[in-house]
Amino acid sequence: MTTQLPKERKISRKLTILLPLVIAVTLFLWLVPTSFFGIDGLTVVEQRTIAIFVFAALMWMFEIIPTWTTSVLIIVIMLLTISDSSLPFMKGSGIPSEMGTFVSYKSILATFADPVIMLFLGGFILAIASTKVGLDVQLARVLMKPFGKKSEFVLLGFLLVIGTFSMFMSNTATAAMMLTFLAPILKTLPPDGKGRIALALSIPIAANLGGIGTPIGTPPNAIAFQYINDSLHLDVGFDDWMFRMIPYVYVMLLIAWVILLKMYPFKQKTIELKIESHHEKTWRTYVVWITFALTILLWMTESLTKLNSNVVAMIPVGVFCITGIITKDDLKDINWSVLWMVAGGFALGLAMTNTGLAEHLVTSIPFGEWLPMVVILVAGFIGYFISNFISNTAAASLIVPILCAVAVGMGDTLDPVGGAKTLVIGAVLCTSLAMLFPISTPPNALAHSTGLVTTKDMTKVGILVGVIGYVLGYLLLFFIGF
Repeated sequence: MTTQLPKERKISRKLTILLPLVIAVTLFLWLVPTSFFGIDGLTVVEQRTIAIFVFAALMWMFEIIPTWTTSVLIIVIMLLTISDSSLPFMKGSGIPSEMGTFVSYKSILATFADPVIMLFLGGFILAIASTKVGLDVQLARVLMKPFGKKSEFVLLGFLLVIGTFSMFMSNTATAAMMLTFLAPILKTLPPDGKGRIALALSIPIAANLGGIGTPIGTPPNAIAFQYINDSLHLDVGFDDWMFRMIPYVYVMLLIAWVILLKMYPFKQKTIELKIESHHEKTWRTYVVWITFALTILLWMTESLTKLNSNVVAMIPVGVFCITGIITKDDLKDINWSVLWMVAGGFALGLAMTNTGLAEHLVTSIPFGEWLPMVVILVAGFIGYFISNFISNTAAASLIVPILCAVAVGMGDTLDPVGGAKTLVIGAVLCTSLAMLFPISTPPNALAHSTGLVTTKDMTKVGILVGVIGYVLGYLLLFFIGF
């Protein structure tokens, strides 16, 4: 009983000190005049969204209540205050243009069934089925064999394998796949060792960094690639991108490896995977093997098959449910709290985008009044900051068109610091470095679902990787360029 007291005191301190402080800050931002923010034309709904955004960020950061609870809470608050079905007195009686654009309540509720949520669901089902037939252990052995049995090299193997896969398939799909391999490795490690945290964190770090390597590695890359070539008519080829970014990715993975080893050293020096002997090969084993292989193949060939990775994720759900490999009892093992947590992040991003707040914030920045170097560095910071709270795809969709317009407006003045290519690619690169919170990216949420990683762990490592990646990324662009 006495061992629980420090934890109880910590929870009590959060509820009695931090919670009132967060509520006070939120109410202040909610109630002050819109002129306080210094943004011309800011609407009431956008101001409420800012307050909700700050509330969510602080609650997630300090984990005053469980992360998924915060997500559910902000969805409820949005429905009641900034949706088109909000409380009557929240709709106001003022000038409609001053109130702003209310978000469709259907869109907010739809975040609980966002296509990425379905990808998560498919990943969880795939992992549960693989564990039932022992596939997870066997595949983990095959993939990790080249890296030996030393714990630190197994971690390196995880980083390199995930990073490489993420260059050619969805980051979330890669993370979902590798989550399957993680479970049997964790079983071999002592529960009180920090190495388990390092392995769990390797999934989002490698998945996010790996996507930078190719134009198809992550949607923001594809958005930048299209605008650079089609709108700005600059000649950047697929091979140009890979030639510069793949070395950057592997350097960053090695740096991440060192950071994880320093912050979360392994207590057990070796990891040896043993195939569970009680798994007998039956027809269900072969169904899981074939379905798993087909799913991974379709994820990897998305650009050829044109089958969206979120759609592909439903294949194992359908197959395993129909064949009885997944039963109603297995559905209880799905980490539903993670799905609800991610939904909250999506809802917040939706609110920022659909109310016009995100665009309003970006367009209010006076790029034209700044030095070219400052414009480029600030653009990267904006991409990084926004992507910690909304999807990196949404962030890129928002800032890339604006940055292209800025590049055209500034003309030749950008040339000494790399031109429009550096401006756009730098900002997009930074969106993939955003990984401070479980809601920042789906791979982060998957790592959080292991129960091994706290928001504090993710933020500490995320800041280090983000800052180093930001500096190295711009050094690459300034001195090598495109």
